[in-house]
Amino acid sequence: MHLGALPYAMKHLGLSAPVYATEPVFRLGLLTMYDYFLSRWQVADFDLFTLDDIDAAFQNVVRLKYSQNHLLNADKGEGIVIAPHVSGHLLGGTVWKITKDGEDVVYAVDFNHRKERHLNGTALGSFVRPAVLITDAYNALNNQVYKRQQDQDFIDSMVKVLASGGSVLLPVDTAGRVLELLLIMEQYWAQRHLVYPIYFLTNVSTSTVDYVKSFLEWMSDSISKSFEHTRDNAFLLRYVSLIINKEELEKLGDAPKVVLASMASLEVGFSHDIFVEMANEAKNLVLFTEKGQFGTLARMLQVDPPPKAVKVTMGKRIPLVGDELKAYEEEQERIKKEELLKASLSKDEELKASHGSNAKASDPMVVDASSSRKSSNAGSHVGGNVDILIDGFVPSTTSFAPMFPFFENTADWDDFGEVINPDDYMMKQDEMDNNMMLGAGDGMDGKLDEGSARLLLDSAPSKVISNEMTVQVKCSLAYMDFEGRSDGRSVKSVIAHVAPLKLVLVHGSAEATEHLKMHCAKNSDLHVYAPQIEETIDVTSDLCAYKVQLSEKLMSNVISKKLGEHEIAWVDAEVGKVDEKLNLLPPSSTPSAHKSVLVGDLKLADFKQFLANKGLQVEFAGGALRCGEYITVRKIGDSNQKGSTGSQQIVIEGPLCEDYYKIRELLYSQFFLL
Repeated sequence: MHLGALPYAMKHLGLSAPVYATEPVFRLGLLTMYDYFLSRWQVADFDLFTLDDIDAAFQNVVRLKYSQNHLLNADKGEGIVIAPHVSGHLLGGTVWKITKDGEDVVYAVDFNHRKERHLNGTALGSFVRPAVLITDAYNALNNQVYKRQQDQDFIDSMVKVLASGGSVLLPVDTAGRVLELLLIMEQYWAQRHLVYPIYFLTNVSTSTVDYVKSFLEWMSDSISKSFEHTRDNAFLLRYVSLIINKEELEKLGDAPKVVLASMASLEVGFSHDIFVEMANEAKNLVLFTEKGQFGTLARMLQVDPPPKAVKVTMGKRIPLVGDELKAYEEEQERIKKEELLKASLSKDEELKASHGSNAKASDPMVVDASSSRKSSNAGSHVGGNVDILIDGFVPSTTSFAPMFPFFENTADWDDFGEVINPDDYMMKQDEMDNNMMLGAGDGMDGKLDEGSARLLLDSAPSKVISNEMTVQVKCSLAYMDFEGRSDGRSVKSVIAHVAPLKLVLVHGSAEATEHLKMHCAKNSDLHVYAPQIEETIDVTSDLCAYKVQLSEKLMSNVISKKLGEHEIAWVDAEVGKVDEKLNLLPPSSTPSAHKSVLVGDLKLADFKQFLANKGLQVEFAGGALRCGEYITVRKIGDSNQKGSTGSQQIVIEGPLCEDYYKIRELLYSQFFLL
């Protein structure tokens, strides 16, 4: 699910199902949603979801580590095991392996085979022959240039603009591919001794980098090894300044600078405002590093040729003052009084409903008002009814006397006072995880900087003023692919290597999807599916696999043998139905004797050492073991014959002599005989 859809789905659809992700995706995804909300809220009355909705949605995220097998225990997920693996596209990004009844389904959308500065390449190549591979055709028609050349062209295009007195705007995401761009610029700024300022501008930029510094174990091997040897953190940025508002930029005026600002769509956020300011200067450059989504300003500017003028809406949130503020406060006070009155009436109705009309007859603690007045007029006397005034205490119908709650202290005491248990004062990990999401920004373990926290928690009365304007686009526009996805040539190679039984293509244009589908159908015999949006397809395995249970009656007569960490046994059984479920039952007749089976895997090097310890003269000769004068032990590989050791057979060659039988006996002793 897209991060932007998660809070909406949780709020409006009432979803409470768990969402599975890695720790970086959880942390940086939360910051991304905070940035998205603030970017929208600052220019419009955004009510699709709130910060509380974001926190509630992320409470349902279950965090997993790479290669961690997680067994689903829900009703519909019974028996399904999922495991995340490296995708190479984003920090913490995943390729999912889903296993059910011994068959694997691999979900690999948006993966990158190339190793980058902060990420290793995908682990998709480690999967072989899954039942189903679900992947994308996003880049099926594109072939990328070499990464080093691409990086140099990227820097050269910016330096050319900066040297001529212009500035560069890079519309970026909050905490995704922008991390690779930061490291590229840090490296080349250091190599070329450049002095042009670089700014990373989002509502949560400082918090983002603070978190990234703690995720080195999720990054590339080069970054991890560098930190181990030199203790240098790759994200201790020296040339990039982290800012959360435009004040720093306004101080520079028109001075040459590079600004990486969110959002990448240019629809809202700092990138939108900076684009409006820079667009009418021909010396400036807007450099896109990812393809804009359909219908966005970024996509409109990426068409060829780009428009010369675009209409934009400029919005700004300002605090309420004067009569507007007074009217707002009066309205809030009126709403508050109405809510209190409604709560009071609701409470009274609940009390009346709980006591009923005959409460005073059954409860001696309820005093009738008329009796009270009569007794008061007549005066009190010994032995008469005594009026009881209960102020603020309403007893239940089962009460016999007014009593405040009382709890007896049963704690142990010693010479120094009450004995305490230190564990009672330790915050457990589960409680820490729960406290993390108590409020907007409360759960970021103190890594939200003061400015970000102020933005997130600001509740001062305000309003939005906006106006439409036409922007003349005179600046240069450029696009370079830094999306971090494998290109068409690599995708085809990976699919051929993985060799799935069935292939499902999603997330690509019609042309790209059809191209990849035809290529796979032409070069292999696998079944290829390309479903349309909202189309359901059946990719059920063609293998005849059934789930059966071992009956207790059968297992009570089975004798198992220990083999390493496992127990093995030969079982003769018949399949039958018990309570509409398939079961293995004891055979109805005596089964015929089975052939002896040797279970195990023999390594000739280990067997050589074993024979030498038994006093035999053994040596390697031509890839086989020469035992004494006449006997040779060798492994013969044959893909068409299945021996006791998988796809290889062990053969003893030589005359039938005393050494032959002795070596055969020692060989059999290395296996389990069933």
